[in-house]
Amino acid sequence: MKKIYLATIFIATVLLISSCGNSLYRGVPRSYHAKLDVALSIAGDNAEQLIKALQGVPREQREAMAFLISHMPERDLLSLTAEILIDNVTYAFKAKEKFPWARNVPKDIFLNDVLPFTIMDESRDNWRGDFFERFSRLVEGAPDIFAAIDSVNWNIRDELLVDFDIRRRKPHQSPFESIELQMASCTGLSILLTAAFRAVGIPSRIAGTPNWYDRRGNHNWSEVWVDGVWYFTEYYPSDYGLNHSWFLASAGMADEHVEEHAIFATSFRPTGQHFPLVWDREKRYVHAINVTQRYIQLFLEQQDEQLQSGDHLAVRICFRDTRLQEADNRVPINLRIIDADGREVGRGQTSNPRSDWNQFLTLVLQKNSDYMIRYWVDGQTFEHRFRTGESTMLVELTR
Repeated sequence: MKKIYLATIFIATVLLISSCGNSLYRGVPRSYHAKLDVALSIAGDNAEQLIKALQGVPREQREAMAFLISHMPERDLLSLTAEILIDNVTYAFKAKEKFPWARNVPKDIFLNDVLPFTIMDESRDNWRGDFFERFSRLVEGAPDIFAAIDSVNWNIRDELLVDFDIRRRKPHQSPFESIELQMASCTGLSILLTAAFRAVGIPSRIAGTPNWYDRRGNHNWSEVWVDGVWYFTEYYPSDYGLNHSWFLASAGMADEHVEEHAIFATSFRPTGQHFPLVWDREKRYVHAINVTQRYIQLFLEQQDEQLQSGDHLAVRICFRDTRLQEADNRVPINLRIIDADGREVGRGQTSNPRSDWNQFLTLVLQKNSDYMIRYWVDGQTFEHRFRTGESTMLVELTR
């Protein structure tokens, strides 16, 4: 019976598409036609809503609507209403027309990183109009896209009154779910920030890792696109601006060849890769790009800048287990560096016997300053205090 029902739905959809004739795809580039045929067939009973959405926007916005319908996950083909899709496209183009930086965004970036109604696999809210009104006020008069990014980033918390809180209901809350609860995870906060950026025509996506190199868990954040370059930021922005955060040192140790420890950025357009969702490993419809190497390079560049400033030096750290009989008795341990004021200024994992003899965990620290290394071995916490000098130094921890 199920096969007969599905066949009936398919035939009805084909007849619906055929009855619309050439008018259905008027204004839509031919490259989308076959994809739309497939999408509408999958949509079944909901194809009528998608056709209504496609025909409900001005001709100059039809390619954008076709892009969304062609690439949206099956869950959305089966459920999204014409109202949500039309509102989304309408307000995305309002932002494009209103703000100069949005007008200058290339079409492929606009379609993939401004237009989409979804950020990850969150519940689908009709957030676009509400966020357009909220955040347009904040960026009004911004002289350029960097100023607009700052206006959103530094004011979103006071605008939405949402804070990080482990008591949130789920990690991937939608914008309205987080606003209702006034709490969210790092993922929920990133969804809010990315939606806010997109609402005012700033290309944005989420980046993150399923699990840091030292297996302490996942983390997600937002990225923004400016003149061909992706920058990272967070819901609580760094005082030092874009591409600065507490997590960059950890990102610098990511492994692009191991999915669990790589860094990915989301894409609405299929890429051949998926974003590993730690809350639901079975979902593979959130498309992604592996951006690990970019973060490693950013980390190395910032280290070089600090060293060139003249008031920092490189501190190399290793841990040796003297009880081992092997010639190379290095053991990987996780550690954190604490400065004299009690602030964490770095973290990492020491090298293992498979590493090159000259490979050490290297952190850049202030010259002539006091630090403490806090590290863990066999479930026990240890501390080692040291003082930096004027030149590169090696700190060997042992047991």
